[in-house]
Amino acid sequence: MSIQQTDVLYTAVATAENGRDGRVATDDGRLDVVVNPPKEMGGNGAGTNPEQLFAAGYSACFQGALGVVARREKADISGSTVTAKVGIGRNDDGFGIIVEISAEIPNVDAATAEDLLAKAHQVCPYSKAIRGNITVTLA
Repeated sequence: MSIQQTDVLYTAVATAENGRDGRVATDDGRLDVVVNPPKEMGGNGAGTNPEQLFAAGYSACFQGALGVVARREKADISGSTVTAKVGIGRNDDGFGIIVEISAEIPNVDAATAEDLLAKAHQVCPYSKAIRGNITVTLA
């Protein structure tokens, strides 16, 4: 289900210069970073890269979704962390990405943690956006 323009609560705007070997900045000036390809992809690795930025956004969004699910389930996720690992590599179409989401949830058992992660994956807007396009594993 897509949202209508009138339903949008917030819009982030970022502009890139020179693609993977340049600069990315938001229109409000809160983010302004040098981007470079990682050394593994022939870059100098001096700046951040799009995969790191995606991992940062996805992990923050997923942690928020985990909180929504935990409140519904009355589960204690205090002290929890979510890590997103975003890999890039060659595929049949050129390049593609793969994601692994892992979480440390100290106050619940393993089965509950797995259930919370699966439910958060259904709620998270990033997960919804990439579903069917990118392989995501939960750990």
